[in-house]
Amino acid sequence: MAPKKDHTTSLRAVRQLHRMRTFYATAALLWAASAAWIGYEHPGSRQMWVSALFMLVFAGLLAVTSLWLRRLQNAGADAPAHHAAPRRAPVRHVSA
Repeated sequence: MAPKKDHTTSLRAVRQLHRMRTFYATAALLWAASAAWIGYEHPGSRQMWVSALFMLVFAGLLAVTSLWLRRLQNAGADAPAHHAAPRRAPVRHVSA
């Protein structure tokens, strides 16, 4: 039997993926700036290629994280906004 999906776990995962997406986007931009700067000063150097490689790695991580985030958000669209207690009349026990 498959484990029951916990709604709070998916909310935590979405928040964490938002943070990671921001981090990866920032890192990709910084490495792109570094590759451009080093490529301008020393075209074709090893440092330029290393910066370009790191930029590609972080861009790939950003793409994968964005894909996971989109899938989690689409999966959560079917779930109810919150789990309310069922509306039943309270049961009163009469003591003898």
